[in-house]
Amino acid sequence: MGRYKDYTKLELVACDFSDDLYQELWTPMRVIYEDFNCPYCNSTDVVRYGHYKGAQRWWCNTCGHKFADNEAVFHMKTSIREVADALNNYYGGKSINSIRQGLQQQYNHYPSESTVYRWLVRFTKQAVECTEQYKPNVGDVWVADETVLKVGGRQLWFWDIIDAKTRFLLASHLSVHRGAKDAEILMRKARERAGKSPKTILTDKLGSYIDGIELTFGSETQHIQSKPFVKVGSTNLIERFHGTLKDRTEIMRGLKSKETADLILEGYLTYYNFMRPHIGLRGRTPAEKAGMNLPIKNWLDVVNEESKKHQIEIPRPVISSLGTIPTRVKIRPKRRSEHRKQVPRMSLAVRLK
Repeated sequence: MGRYKDYTKLELVACDFSDDLYQELWTPMRVIYEDFNCPYCNSTDVVRYGHYKGAQRWWCNTCGHKFADNEAVFHMKTSIREVADALNNYYGGKSINSIRQGLQQQYNHYPSESTVYRWLVRFTKQAVECTEQYKPNVGDVWVADETVLKVGGRQLWFWDIIDAKTRFLLASHLSVHRGAKDAEILMRKARERAGKSPKTILTDKLGSYIDGIELTFGSETQHIQSKPFVKVGSTNLIERFHGTLKDRTEIMRGLKSKETADLILEGYLTYYNFMRPHIGLRGRTPAEKAGMNLPIKNWLDVVNEESKKHQIEIPRPVISSLGTIPTRVKIRPKRRSEHRKQVPRMSLAVRLK
């Protein structure tokens, strides 16, 4: 009984205050975290929403979404930096198994091979989409060559063409044969990417280049057939790239089909042009040498750009005259029992009548 008497006293004391002071004391307060934003709508009107496996969960009052405070990618449990490190190590020369071991030592997380492979496919596509719309400022001398790669137990021909001035890889092509049609496809891709035609193209002695260059550029472009290790008109520049590419493809376990090889090779060309600094360019990337100022400098920027794509646009809430921010009211669907018509029970006296 003692605690009930105390509660009554407290209630009576509270009633003695004025109505304005009582309203001010019992009005719920909302904490606004200015340095913490919702990943869905970028709002700061968030509240704590419990913990799950040691990670703090949050609730956004603006868009009604819940999320974890682990700096993870949209709809993923892995942090952004961990995914970016995995991508950088893969295109830098490490195998998937060595990447998994490194993540376990650094982040105490040991993902499966399929998980790492899904990261590669998802963010490689994102990197290619972010960079394919920009036009490089390249020179007038291009170097083209081809090399053989083993994909899925068979040999395929990898064609590529590079700018001699900036070392920017303009285009690549993967084919089964080395015909004039394949050489023409390579030249058309390079012209579309550069937005211009070169004055000179250096190739090896392969006869397919003669028809491919003639069909694409006509007589405006001079074709010089050369070979490596010569003083003038050498193809050493692109032969060096082929050596780097083959060192990379030796540990690419994902090259099981032509479609997979096309995607991984496009991702490597993006890494080569926009993220990998070159000693011959004094520590700059070919994209920087070509005058391309992109917001993407590394794989961390690519992963962050992918996360920004899933933010939803919600207008900022208007502060009312009372100083509170209106929240979104979520309508709960009726339960099955609520849909039934409520029939009042009849008393015993009424039923006896």
